Amino acid sequence: MAEEMKKRPVKITDTILRDAHQSLIATRMTTEDMLPIVEKLDKVGFHALEMWGGATFDSCLRFLKEDPWERLRKIRAVAKNTKLQMLLRGQNILGYRHYADDVVEYFVQKSIANGIDIIRIFDALNDPRNLETAIKATKKEKGHAQVAVSYTLSEVHTLEYYVKLAKQLENMGADSICIKDMAGLLLPYSAYELVSALKKAVKIPINMHGHYTSGVVAMTYMKAVEAGADIIDTAMSPFSMGTSQPATEVMVETFKNTPYDSGLDQTLLSEIADYFRPLREKAMDEGLLNPKVLGVDIQTLLYQVPGGMLSNLVSQLKQQGAENKYYDVLQEVPRVRADFGYPPLVTPTSQIVGTQAVLNVLTGERYKMVTKESKALVGGEYGRTPVPISKEIQKIIIGNEKPITCRPADLLKPELKEIEAKMKQYKEQEEDVLSYALFPQVAEEFFKYRQAQKTKIDPALVDQESKVYPV
Repeated sequence: MAEEMKKRPVKITDTILRDAHQSLIATRMTTEDMLPIVEKLDKVGFHALEMWGGATFDSCLRFLKEDPWERLRKIRAVAKNTKLQMLLRGQNILGYRHYADDVVEYFVQKSIANGIDIIRIFDALNDPRNLETAIKATKKEKGHAQVAVSYTLSEVHTLEYYVKLAKQLENMGADSICIKDMAGLLLPYSAYELVSALKKAVKIPINMHGHYTSGVVAMTYMKAVEAGADIIDTAMSPFSMGTSQPATEVMVETFKNTPYDSGLDQTLLSEIADYFRPLREKAMDEGLLNPKVLGVDIQTLLYQVPGGMLSNLVSQLKQQGAENKYYDVLQEVPRVRADFGYPPLVTPTSQIVGTQAVLNVLTGERYKMVTKESKALVGGEYGRTPVPISKEIQKIIIGNEKPITCRPADLLKPELKEIEAKMKQYKEQEEDVLSYALFPQVAEEFFKYRQAQKTKIDPALVDQESKVYPV
């Protein structure tokens, strides 16, 4: 009996239908690719299937010419036993700016109505004010609000910082806490220390999410589970590792015959892996799966820069014929980050800090050229940075402008009615208003394409791609 009491099976959320293919093949897996295997995925006994949100919404509309809402409904119809999970960027929803509260509330309402059970809500700055509307809306709709702490390293991101933040999020109504290690920076023994502290501080479950970029995350998961983490995020092996998550089958086997045994069936997992393997081969053949994203990038740990951000810096320097400045830029990134209040490096702050570091190096003078995004970040438009930005840096970046100190969304008027009026000619379902709200140009092109398909107009006549927003 005493032995039974020690058992604490780890729960597993599989990311194959969202983060895994977003991380490795630019979110190009289609609904048609997914549907045949959903029934088997549903039989495994996963805690949840992460299958929506993140970049999937944009990618569906822009590149795949699919309705993301229809994908959600189709998967929900087949997955009768497993919770469906999505990733939501707080007040940014799934877009690239802050939206008014009425849009956030309506989006959460429709997401849950169409089949989402768990909404993982995060903010790039860990500003709780940017999370509160989404948390309240999720709770109102009887969904599970899993609130993510964006993990990063700096002189201010201490154990005390994360414990205080987790307590605050629990008090705001979070049903569980996710440690979101988007860059693979959390080392195994640090994870043990962090999870141990969080388990003492909060009563709600802890979910560990990491990427394999730096090569340590499977070991980090092991120590996190030993410390009390309740849930881990994994990906079916054909789309695991590299910039994705650890392999589901490997983590299941790791904890087998231990107190943390998940009890998941390896035979069934093997059948599911067999299904995804040809999709991986197809992605490689088509050049979607770049071998570069499959390796370990130790520079992630050395410079504390996410893998995706590293490749973006290389690309920017290559365009300017300044690849020899790569290490100068890597050294400038932490300096800009410190100037900008130590934001975690995740979308969109990673792009903002990275691009500004490139400009500082290429111009030979710090902040001689400043992007509008840098001005927005320093001006408080994204929210409160972990550390207040100095008056000197504010003066350099935004001059005499007064920074925003309130919750940025408080400055936004309700938007829904105006948005609906703009797109009413395309509206076929209520959810179309939200697609248009997030990606006006991309959604409009999709709506035209959808109409063309119904009226048998040659789809080639419809502009099928927009280059306004990067995925």
